[in-house]
Amino acid sequence: MNKPSAAAMAVTVALAGCGGRPSTHEAAAQPKHAHLELPAGTTFSIRLDRALSTVRNRRGDTFDGTLDQPVRVGGADILPQGTTFTGHVTASQSSGRLDGRGVLDITLDAFDLDGQHYPITTSVAARTTETHKKRNLELIGGGAGVGALVGGLTGGGKGAAIGAGIGAAGGTGVAAATGKKEIEVPAETVVRFSLKRPVDIDQ
Repeated sequence: MNKPSAAAMAVTVALAGCGGRPSTHEAAAQPKHAHLELPAGTTFSIRLDRALSTVRNRRGDTFDGTLDQPVRVGGADILPQGTTFTGHVTASQSSGRLDGRGVLDITLDAFDLDGQHYPITTSVAARTTETHKKRNLELIGGGAGVGALVGGLTGGGKGAAIGAGIGAAGGTGVAAATGKKEIEVPAETVVRFSLKRPVDIDQ
């Protein structure tokens, strides 16, 4: 029986080597796991899924929203429109009956992308009511004026002074009766937030 020549054996070994481990060039051509970064300062335009209000919501209440516009980094869409975000209420209070402002503050906590959950830290979006002060001064002043007029007609100068006091008290009552001012942010409202710390995105 003829034995294989040395040349034939060399060819066999070479072919076996080609079918084994990939060459250095082939290994370099294989894709690697990439990371992209959302830098601090990235803005998110979030469309709220439901209404938020100082009447119904308190600090710590959570809410959901969706990205209204895609987020682009380096010319590529990193977060597509419709990406789901979650957040919470950081402050909620009505105005006082005579002074103060109503406040409703919210912030984002995380978003979900391709089955991954990414915690985030963003700016706080704040809503406030107008102050009562100007309207209360007008109502109180108006009450005092009417009281002075009535007092002057009934009792001269002294009556005017007494009437002014009564009128001012009446004006204060009217101002208090105007009640608290509330904040209502309707569902589908788009609210903008800014990212405070960078976030690594798996690609």
